[in-house]
Formats: sequence, C-alpha cells, structure tokens
Amino acid sequence: MKKEITIPKGRTTTEIQQREKFIKNFYANWNACNPTKHIFNVALKDFIHVRFLSIQETARLAAADYKSTLAITYLTEILEKAKVKKRSKPKPNNQNQKRFSEVIVMQYDKPTFGKIKLTVGVLRGSRQKIQYCITAIENDQQPSSSRK
Repeated sequence: MKKEITIPKGRTTTEIQQREKFIKNFYANWNACNPTKHIFNVALKDFIHVRFLSIQETARLAAADYKSTLAITYLTEILEKAKVKKRSKPKPNNQNQKRFSEVIVMQYDKPTFGKIKLTVGVLRGSRQKIQYCITAIENDQQPSSSRK
C-alpha cells in the first residue's frame, strides 16, 4: 500500500519552501534506496548519475510548481525511460552548467500524468551523465475537449 503524498499546491513563499523540502527529502530517501546513485537509461545506453547538483537544481526549479514537484516522485522511471529530444552546448552564463561539455534535454511521457522534462549534463573529461533538473511540461499537454 502506497503512502498518501501531501504536496502543497499554492504559490505562497511558504508553500514553495514546503515543496522544496519535499523534493530534498524525496531525494534523500531515493539515495538511501539507491546507494549507487545512478540508473541505466535505455535511450542513452548509459547511466544517469544523481548528484548534489541534481538535487539543488531540481529543488530550486521544480518547487515553483506543484506538478513539477509531483513529477519528482517518478524519478527512477524518468531516469530509466526518458528519450532524447535535443543536445546542445551548456548556457555560457550559467555557473552550474560550466562543468558540462554538453546538455541533453530528454522527455518522458508518463501515462496519466503527462510529459516530464529531464535535463542531463555531460561532464567534461569523464563524459559521465549527470541528472541536472526535472520539471513537468505544462503547455505541451493534449488539447482539452473544448474544440472550436
């Protein structure tokens, strides 16, 4: 039986902070259950590693939105099943991306949830793939039944 998850849905500073705490706690539990801190991704044919940066960046961005926070609860299957959408160079003015030689934007289509974006950074030198951020994709959902 799965424990009921309570995630605040509002946009107040307190609710965003509560979502950030939820995300950090979720990662702490995930890391405890996954001591290797990596999952094999089918599309990349390589491991995606979860690091401190993964938790910090995801907590910062995903906490702003309820659905993105909820998306984190599918972490293992996102890391395993996301497919490559595009590859690009890291943003030049982004301190957190300086260590990467490449940024891979991936997407996982979760039935009954929607599309989830997974950003992966490729470390310079080792070419190790690091989970950078996870967020829900809101504006790419199926159109509603109210067609004109």
